[in-house]
Amino acid sequence: MSELLSSAAPAIQWYPGHIAKAERSLTGNLAKVDLVIEVRDARIPTATGHPRLQRWISGKQHLLVLNRRDMIPRAAQDAWDAWFRSQGQTPWWSDARAGTGVKQLQQAAIRAGDALNERRRSRGMLPRPVRALMLGFPNVGKSALINRLVRQKVVDSARRAGVTRSLRWVRLGQDLDLLDAPGVLPPRLDDQLAALRLALCDDIGQAAYDGEAVAMAFVQMLAGLEGVAASGVKPGLLESRYGVPVPDAHGWLEAAAARHTSGDRARMAQRFLDDFRRGTLGPLALELP
Repeated sequence: MSELLSSAAPAIQWYPGHIAKAERSLTGNLAKVDLVIEVRDARIPTATGHPRLQRWISGKQHLLVLNRRDMIPRAAQDAWDAWFRSQGQTPWWSDARAGTGVKQLQQAAIRAGDALNERRRSRGMLPRPVRALMLGFPNVGKSALINRLVRQKVVDSARRAGVTRSLRWVRLGQDLDLLDAPGVLPPRLDDQLAALRLALCDDIGQAAYDGEAVAMAFVQMLAGLEGVAASGVKPGLLESRYGVPVPDAHGWLEAAAARHTSGDRARMAQRFLDDFRRGTLGPLALELP
């Protein structure tokens, strides 16, 4: 599966200036926070894990949130839950759009604050709200989670990468202050399979990749996952959805474009990717432990 993108396709890379600037600002604010709330995309939990995370945590408390749990099969959620727990990490599952899992996350953050303030009291210091950093790749749902936690729209949120462009503190009651940070990415995406998954899930900007090449690679990826129960990719998924069998990725996109978009391959590729991102193809997990 590591050769899904054609060798003729340009490498997927995206590190716009606002992300580089935000990361510099983030580094300067890390000393002010007590807790890091890391948000990942449940469809691709390892691809949305930042390689610098441990450096940023640096002994701070850490909550791992797997957002968009509604977009993967329950079997995949159970498999990932067991895997993370085997690594000593408790995952918190959420669907920020519907609000499920948000209350449990808030309670976990407040418990982290209680532990912090107990240590402060033991040192003769006054309690204060816990300062939490909301961290993650672009478009994994950080701002939507914050809006749910605050119960009003206090930060801009949209299902595309690059909406949040600067750091901002948000007060959540008397117990929690949240620092909303723009999505952060490694300066270079060396793992091109992970980069492909980021492109498929719209977790990087569309300027980073060729839509047709990514759509063709997606056809191959789905063929490789077909029949794997936890992935949710049922046999004949694309044929049942688009009425076109899958001889190969290039041939399928060509035939689907002829059938649905008057031969416009670029438009068909975008439609196909949008169908996945909206959940029209059903709950699908692109990574499994």
